Amino acid sequence: MIKPAIALAAAAAVAACLALTHAGTSAPGPCADSCNIPDHTHSSQQTVAMSDMPGMQMSNASSAATPAPGDERMSHGGHMTMTMKRPSDAADQARADQILATLRQAIAPYKDYRAAEAAGYVPFHPELPLPMYHFTNWANAAANVFSFDPARPTSLMYKRVPGGYELVGAMYTAPERATDDQLNARVPLSVATWHLHTNLCLPPAGQHVSWTGPNAQFGLAGSITTASACEAAGGTFKPIIYNWMVHVWPFETDPSKVWASEEHPGAM
Repeated sequence: MIKPAIALAAAAAVAACLALTHAGTSAPGPCADSCNIPDHTHSSQQTVAMSDMPGMQMSNASSAATPAPGDERMSHGGHMTMTMKRPSDAADQARADQILATLRQAIAPYKDYRAAEAAGYVPFHPELPLPMYHFTNWANAAANVFSFDPARPTSLMYKRVPGGYELVGAMYTAPERATDDQLNARVPLSVATWHLHTNLCLPPAGQHVSWTGPNAQFGLAGSITTASACEAAGGTFKPIIYNWMVHVWPFETDPSKVWASEEHPGAM
């Protein structure tokens, strides 16, 4: 267990790094760990921007993608790793219901997106026409590296509506190296599926490419999913992008949809 003083100092260090990333810090040439993806320009405003989200930086460590003994993971499309569903468990369901109740109460004030912004939730690329917008709280992102609090989501999920945004959900995060048991301790795997974005190939800096469509090579919708193929294309490979994530939709009336992200295009 990390002592509170050490955890606080570590969180402060993470927050400082995040501030630098958000300010546009980037390494010259090919992407480094503090990658500023806009340097790798794209050809379409329809692209879902993939700049570093606070507390969810990219990793060069291929070992980060290797599950610990006993972990069960599944790959989805080459660019996403997901936890396997565990058998239904009444105690897990009760714990998930308590998480949901706590979250609903905690984010109720943020149905007004301006209150969320005042509380430190920053919209992620609001200038782009996206189906879903992450409003991310950097302090929460840093704290969630070290501990879990159901009342402290990393991001709030909004849909754009006339005059502003409508609150529809939230996102929790966990460290990229977390084991299945550690993820389960936060939000039970019998109820929710955690996901990790993987195998991102970035094009050479300054190269104009298509990030979407049937001919896309680069990005999270691209055909390149291995380090060797990325190197052959002259790109920069990132085995892990951001941290583990899980979405929750606390205002759904159908219980089967509360933890089901596939019902919400753009969430992942």
